[in-house]
Amino acid sequence: MATVSGLIMLSRVFGFARQVLIAGVIGASGSPVADAFWAAFRFPNMFRRLLAEGAFQAAFIPLFQGRHVEGGDEEARAFAEDVLAWMIFILTALSAVVMIFAPAFVWVVATGFEDDPEKFRLATHFTIIMFPYLACMSLVGLYGGLLNAMHRFAAAAAAPLALNVIMITVVLIYANRGVTFTGYAAAWSVFAAGLAQLAILMFGAWRSGFLLKLRLPKWTPHIKRMLALGWPGFIGAGALQINTIVGTNIASRESGAISWLMNADQLYQLPLSMIGITLGIVLMPAISRAVKEGNEPAARSNLNRGLELVLLFGLPSAAALIAMPTLICAALFIDFAGDALSYFGQNESAYLARDAEATGLALSIYGLGLLSFCLQKVVSSAYFARENTRTPMKFALMAISINMVLSLTLFPMIGFIAIPIATIIASWTEVTLLSRQLWKAGILRPDERLAGRAPRLFLAAGVMGLAVWLAAENATTLLPFFGDQLWLLLLAIVAGGVALYGVSAILLGGAKLSDFKGLITRRA
Repeated sequence: MATVSGLIMLSRVFGFARQVLIAGVIGASGSPVADAFWAAFRFPNMFRRLLAEGAFQAAFIPLFQGRHVEGGDEEARAFAEDVLAWMIFILTALSAVVMIFAPAFVWVVATGFEDDPEKFRLATHFTIIMFPYLACMSLVGLYGGLLNAMHRFAAAAAAPLALNVIMITVVLIYANRGVTFTGYAAAWSVFAAGLAQLAILMFGAWRSGFLLKLRLPKWTPHIKRMLALGWPGFIGAGALQINTIVGTNIASRESGAISWLMNADQLYQLPLSMIGITLGIVLMPAISRAVKEGNEPAARSNLNRGLELVLLFGLPSAAALIAMPTLICAALFIDFAGDALSYFGQNESAYLARDAEATGLALSIYGLGLLSFCLQKVVSSAYFARENTRTPMKFALMAISINMVLSLTLFPMIGFIAIPIATIIASWTEVTLLSRQLWKAGILRPDERLAGRAPRLFLAAGVMGLAVWLAAENATTLLPFFGDQLWLLLLAIVAGGVALYGVSAILLGGAKLSDFKGLITRRA
């Protein structure tokens, strides 16, 4: 499990590096390529999340395991091959429709591109090039679910690294060939990465003796059952993707906005994913085990320890994003990207100062919602451990509706920044509803330890936030001590902030060194 979590974290770090380097090469508001590329990238990601992740895995794995227990390898293989047949049929039809009618799909996702024919043309071309990535990733989802069901996790955890490594390599190789050429190269690298990920998973399946054969699709009771199990997740995922389309469509009306939001999103996703991985490894299994054992006191205790973990790591992350967002964006997308790309023939980053400021503004707002995004993972686990998927789905749909209405209402008044504002309001609303329902059910009850430590952790994060804000405000004075390298200054501020937060949290009584070991208890 440690190997798997390490691979996932490594993939997140490489994804972060990928985003920084691509932003440095194709920029944001200074070229039509960036918005066109990221808008087109939405298509395969959107359908991948619908067909290949989350709901599909939740429906497929229990049925595959059931067929394996009841009928052995042959029954399980037959079921998986039926699923594969239907996926290939659906994906072939969907890919053909999207690639034939690509301009119409681009118009739906990015209506604002109509005013810029070059941007619209590029987005259409990028969509056609990248959309086959969806087919690859959907099959990756199937093979990943199959291998996970057989407790072989390494291949599925390693596969996402391929996308980031291939894209980074291609972007660096073609960094000095011009923005448009590099944009096309990056689009082709997405398709190549999809093939590479599929090859990794198929190799893992072959080694496990479960490489699937092609067959004609058949409507079987097990296929029908899988759809019945997955529909709540499919509805929630579908609504979320509609919300994503609306957000992208709104952002397309302002030059550079899609790129600003995409880059800000990737920055706050890094701490969010790190916290999420930790929660997934230690919290969710512990709550599920306690619930299955009928030990509600232990389940409540583990839920409280999960909330404590979110506060421990989420608060300083949010404080840093709020206190120095522009410094973070300028240091990474302009200074660090420029230094890295200089070794590959590009003189400077294509990311402009105004791009860093706009991205920083979005990042600071996402920082206000980071804690809610983390808390949502914790409180949702209390529902999933009790096999309650409908309540989270209901609240998720409500939050998505709020997000859409606020985005559409606020954008004419305040521009692209309406989208992150709507996102965090919707997120806090969802967390509040989920928590309120758990409170009413007697499941969520903060214990003495959580109630005592929470305000101390807030205070420690406030001390750290004030310190890094002061350092960021005096960046010009401090810069000569770091060879005029802004990214080195950022690294020093982050290191100092982490140390200050750790010491403050311990001295104030918000945490103990021993808390980093065994955060989750089996028994209350």
